[in-house]
Amino acid sequence: MSNTLKDYRTLCLLSALMAMLVLFIYPSKQQKTPTYSYTFIIDITRSMNATDYQQDNQAVSRLHFVKQTLRELLQKLPCQSKVGLGLFTERRSTLLFEPLEVCSAYTEIDTAISKVDWRMAWAADSNIAKGLLSTLEMLQKSDSSVIFITDGQEAPPVNPNYQTDFSTVKGQAKGMIIGVGGLQAVPIPKFDSLGKQTGFYAQDDVPHRSTFGQSNLDPSQIKGYNARNAPFGSEAATGSEHLTALHETYLEKLAAESGLAYARLTDLKNLNQVLQNPKLAIEKLVQTDIRRQPALLALLLLSLVYLPRLYKFRPFFRS
Repeated sequence: MSNTLKDYRTLCLLSALMAMLVLFIYPSKQQKTPTYSYTFIIDITRSMNATDYQQDNQAVSRLHFVKQTLRELLQKLPCQSKVGLGLFTERRSTLLFEPLEVCSAYTEIDTAISKVDWRMAWAADSNIAKGLLSTLEMLQKSDSSVIFITDGQEAPPVNPNYQTDFSTVKGQAKGMIIGVGGLQAVPIPKFDSLGKQTGFYAQDDVPHRSTFGQSNLDPSQIKGYNARNAPFGSEAATGSEHLTALHETYLEKLAAESGLAYARLTDLKNLNQVLQNPKLAIEKLVQTDIRRQPALLALLLLSLVYLPRLYKFRPFFRS
């Protein structure tokens, strides 16, 4: 073996050793990295039990899919990012905990999300607009981005005469409305007091219109109308409120009125993409693992040590 070849291999070995020393002495460094702070508000009303998502070739409920997707998202967020959690039902939202750092509090956040259940609801009604307003009023002074997750179905349907006014909170908080569910209407599961499914809601089980305030219809069009005793008429309303689909147009309207963005939840990749938006990012100095670079360099140098030997025996590998 020539001295040149010996010198070449020795140089590669020494360089690989230096790279490994760097790997152990300087495993990380501080660098500016985009981090995120989210407060997830999850709709836990009964329409969120509808099973129009697929996971592992099985139909799963909207609520289950949301929980599983958020738990997987936690693993993709960079350290120093924060996550808070809250619930929505009836006309208001409540905060379970304020944003916690995802790496140091990963187990606690993951466990809390996994335990979210529709039976936590304190009332059966659902007014999405009021719930969103409640959320924005609660979090308008927070640095965290509001992520309001819902299918947009209201029970009973809101009377158009009484729209929610977002003017006092518009632009006061950043964030998104995430629409959940399919575009095709599906039945809403019905459960007993023990949480066992007993079937699906039928047309007679749910209200198909709001009876609050004055009707938005012309009195001449209302059968059995009486201004004092029957402003909505004497006949029972019929409709399809016992079925549920994503109310995407309505949620887009609420997003525009409240100053938020809108996106639809289809899968983890889609959610990860829309949430890691530069507009929602916070630049921070983060201790970042840099061991990969010197490790790859050491591996390359070691492979070069054996390159001449492989070249010498190349004829044996020919066909």
